[in-house]
Amino acid sequence: MMKMNLTALAISVSLLTPTAFADDSFVFHGYARSGIGISGDNGQNVEFNKQQLGRLGNEADTFAEFGLGKEIYNEDGARFYFDSMLAVGSDGSNIFESLKDDEENGFIDFRQLNVQATGILNFAPEATLWAGKRYYQRHDIHITDFYYWNTSGAGAGIENLNLGDGRFSFAVIRNDDNMVEDIGNRGEGLNVNVIDMRYAGIALWNNADLELGINYAITTPSDNASQAAKDSKNGVMATAQLTQNLNSGFNKTVIQYGTEGYATELSTFGAGTTYHANTESGGSAYRLLNWGVVNLTENIELGHQLLWSSTIDDVEANQNDDLTYFSAVVRPVYSWDKHHKTIFEAGYFNNQDTSGKDLSGQKFTIAQAWNAGEDFFARPEIRLYGTYFSNIDSIDDNNIVSTVDSEFNVGVQFEAWW
Repeated sequence: MMKMNLTALAISVSLLTPTAFADDSFVFHGYARSGIGISGDNGQNVEFNKQQLGRLGNEADTFAEFGLGKEIYNEDGARFYFDSMLAVGSDGSNIFESLKDDEENGFIDFRQLNVQATGILNFAPEATLWAGKRYYQRHDIHITDFYYWNTSGAGAGIENLNLGDGRFSFAVIRNDDNMVEDIGNRGEGLNVNVIDMRYAGIALWNNADLELGINYAITTPSDNASQAAKDSKNGVMATAQLTQNLNSGFNKTVIQYGTEGYATELSTFGAGTTYHANTESGGSAYRLLNWGVVNLTENIELGHQLLWSSTIDDVEANQNDDLTYFSAVVRPVYSWDKHHKTIFEAGYFNNQDTSGKDLSGQKFTIAQAWNAGEDFFARPEIRLYGTYFSNIDSIDDNNIVSTVDSEFNVGVQFEAWW
């Protein structure tokens, strides 16, 4: 017993003692937003389709991600880095909201917990070996909060291995499906493992490069899984992203194609994070994106999103028409000086559901912002905004279309990342 106690004491001391060659400082990183909005809809803070209309003046929540990381070891070119993150959120209705209260949309998630090691692979010292739960090489459009390529989850892999003129990354990530009805199995009836392969940094013409990726979802139902889980099929999501760097900004063009569960994901503003195993067998879809930020003058910057997606083969049983989405968002920003901006954002969407019903809507926002710098992405930022929504169509579970003819929302919001 004494020997065991001494061993436990030694382990405890080693955990409390910094590694001799590591950076003793912690890295605190994260993201946060919160604010207040008041509308003509009984004073409620309203939000409509921000991924399609733009997020400026169109977010009705409190959300934050708190990350803590530390370099644990750094010696002779070998580096081990530990990272972790919690995400919390609520609807911002009062000060006493519980993070576990479904009525207040409260949640707390363990988003990241991983170790990344660089310089330890003899055949590729530049590459990073990693394991754990992680945000993995995510691609998003900030002005709409739209993640279009994101297979994050618990897994392991090797990334940024020099191969030819580019960099190769390989990962296996767990992303179990929760869309399949599987009562009594706690969602464990269907296991989904995703093979993620990417090749980035393919040089093209001047200041242009290409990234290619394949995600292959392997569905494995358990013995006691539901029939819906057993009927699920493996699926593929292929992505090609062209980046054109400009003297005054950048522009990205993205082409994506998905089959089976990824077909539903691509045709419904998904990122690849969720595999819709209940998709009609043989389903397929594609998505086209163009977005970027450019300096038009010394004081004016412009961000934009253009999106089109459509099913090719049916993703639902008894589907009558292609499921299509079109979205256009522009955000011009005028900088008065280093800490003051005026921001305008306009958004429009036009969609068709699988029964052939057309849905559309538009949004206009103007905001005065106080921020930490002149850049388009300079944060923290505090905004006073007014937003007008016009003819916003939506459809319920009973396939009935309703329309918000007009709505105005005024509010104040902060946004920060670090």
